[in-house]
Amino acid sequence: MLVQCIGAAALLIWMYLLLGRGSFWVVRRHKQSVAALPHPAPSITAVIPARNEAASVGQAVRSLAAQKYGGEFHVVLVDDGSQDGTADIARAAAPPGLLKVIRGAPLPPGWTGKLWAVAQGVTEAARDVPDLLLLTDADIVHPPGGLEWLATQAGEGYDLVSWMVTLRCESLAERALMPAFVFFFLMLYPPAWIASPRHRTAGAAGGCMLVRRALLEHIGGIERIRGELIDDCALASAIKQAGGRVRLELNRQARSIREYVTFGEIFRMISRTAYTELRHSPLLLAVAVLGLALTFFVPPITAFLGSRFGLAAWLFMCIGYSPILRFYSRSILWAPLLPLVAIFYLSATLHSAWAWRRGTGGMWKGRAQAGLS
Repeated sequence: MLVQCIGAAALLIWMYLLLGRGSFWVVRRHKQSVAALPHPAPSITAVIPARNEAASVGQAVRSLAAQKYGGEFHVVLVDDGSQDGTADIARAAAPPGLLKVIRGAPLPPGWTGKLWAVAQGVTEAARDVPDLLLLTDADIVHPPGGLEWLATQAGEGYDLVSWMVTLRCESLAERALMPAFVFFFLMLYPPAWIASPRHRTAGAAGGCMLVRRALLEHIGGIERIRGELIDDCALASAIKQAGGRVRLELNRQARSIREYVTFGEIFRMISRTAYTELRHSPLLLAVAVLGLALTFFVPPITAFLGSRFGLAAWLFMCIGYSPILRFYSRSILWAPLLPLVAIFYLSATLHSAWAWRRGTGGMWKGRAQAGLS
């Protein structure tokens, strides 16, 4: 009887997730807007923070140089203490007049490294008073029409347009874990709720964010979120709180080329921000552990113990996970293994909490971010 009750609880959770959480699991791929760009086209400056990005920055800059955009467009790259020739590679990849590289100043107290670099780039970009700022990363390859698509979406009344780019999915670790990373993100931040003024939910993907410069300045600029590790969602929240409109969607053409070859690399990537997502709260950590157990571990366990409710919950889990697997060209036979993937993510979350207790939380590119907001 107890097994049936626990299985029924898991089934109710999955019924809510599939039917009551903004249809987050229904993957709606990006479609180019049929609307036309305003005339004249808004001016755009891209800002790229870069720290030891020699492996990817050349491709990223070349993709921006190849944009088919009818308006004024420039790129500012902030070299954040790179020691691998990042700046020289970026300069070699850009045609004359497109790219300006500035050397990042020392990191002041209270800032994360990435946001301090972004803030310097935004300050430099603002000298030309662009209408829009493209905040992007040094590992993002943009499709040739990407800038026009983003600007068109902004012209439809959005103050922040963000694309969740397609993550690299080639190594065994990436194939096993990256689709779930996107699935869990969308579960936390349903795109339909992000776009809706009726919901407080706000989210964005930091690899590709087109933001209205005037509104960014209105909310206090990048300094407003200077200590945030999950800076993309923090920026989206600040913009939405100020009355701005936010849009997030998946895009197959825009892609990240950052490699996560091993399970350990992905583990560290998750651990860097997982406890921050829980606001460094032991209580929220306990709730998260219980929630993950009920949502992902209970269905297969109770199913094997003979609960038809647990079996139904496991089936619903597979149904919900299948669209993102298809988006990443993975077999839906991976879907029943999602509980194993959830164990991996739970372990990374617990490690994240432990690292913050030790004062080494948020470690990224040689910097520990513990003690920040």
